Amino acid sequence: MDARSSLVRVLLVATAASALTACAPDANVESPPEPVGFVTVEPETISQTTTLTGEITARHTATYSFQTGGRVTDVAVDVGAKVTEGEVLAKLDPTEQQAGVAAAEAAVDAANAQLTQASSAFQRQKDLFGKGFTTRGNFDDAQKALSSATSAVDMASADLETARTNLEETVLRADANGVITSRSVDPGQVVSAAQTAFGFAQDGDRDAVFEIQEQLLIGSRKSHSIRIALVGDPSVKTMGTVREVSPLIDSTTGTVKVKVGLDTVPPQMTLGSAVVGTDVGEAQEQAIVLPWTALMADRGKAAVWTVEKDSGAVRLTPVTIGSYQSGKIVVEEGIAAGDRVITEGSQLVRPGQIPDLVAMDEEAGS
Repeated sequence: MDARSSLVRVLLVATAASALTACAPDANVESPPEPVGFVTVEPETISQTTTLTGEITARHTATYSFQTGGRVTDVAVDVGAKVTEGEVLAKLDPTEQQAGVAAAEAAVDAANAQLTQASSAFQRQKDLFGKGFTTRGNFDDAQKALSSATSAVDMASADLETARTNLEETVLRADANGVITSRSVDPGQVVSAAQTAFGFAQDGDRDAVFEIQEQLLIGSRKSHSIRIALVGDPSVKTMGTVREVSPLIDSTTGTVKVKVGLDTVPPQMTLGSAVVGTDVGEAQEQAIVLPWTALMADRGKAAVWTVEKDSGAVRLTPVTIGSYQSGKIVVEEGIAAGDRVITEGSQLVRPGQIPDLVAMDEEAGS
């Protein structure tokens, strides 16, 4: 009974194995090729468009500072204030400078008195010398005293002008119309000469400043116009021209500061306004543009699958990418007009394979 059961089990296993073998596909029969999409390369005219966000700044900026030191008594303006030429911005305690002016005025009075005395003495010696009643030595001494007194008056007058200038410099005034952009002084603060008190943006020309990736500046494109629009209200727009490109690259961000001079300044584009700059480059003559789905890699370098014209087999062809656009790549080298490039199903093909080609453009045939 045990032997018969064992035999039955062996037969059942053999029968099942035969059935499975009969159902298995022939290993020598190849599966049909997978369909893949392709395009026939045709150069097309393209234009490179770059859009970045920046801000409005003044063309001419400056810092204001007192030319003399002292204690701040009054601050008349704050950040954002519009000022006019000659308007008072801040004042220092003038006590010391007023004393200097008083002392200088007294010195001028004393010097003038000495000059009057020396002038009279010289005139008297001159009259006596002409009549022969005095010596040449006395005459020369009087003349020297007059010259010295004259010089003393000149020096005292110069000191008085300096003292008056120092007094005037205790009042800080705007030298043009504009806007205060920063303030670093407060009443009661003691400042030194030339210490920055205010930042200032002069009215007039305006720039839009952008931080641009270094790669976008590579090339020999000519200067062109930039469209500038407010971020908050795109209907407010103007045109500008690249005016200045910084020679320095920010080591942290890898960007370069670019200033675009505005042709006209809409009133809504105030200082600090966020704007969008759109650079529509000059139309390039002809370029090969492929969808990004065609891009592959060959040993770490860019490549695409191309189809041999005679055999229909595919091969991985290295290419040089000129630029990346939204959903597209611009190819500089590696393929030419008329080449067939796999754009859909690239991951399904292998070198030397002859795939089932499906045209993805209107001009290509299968």
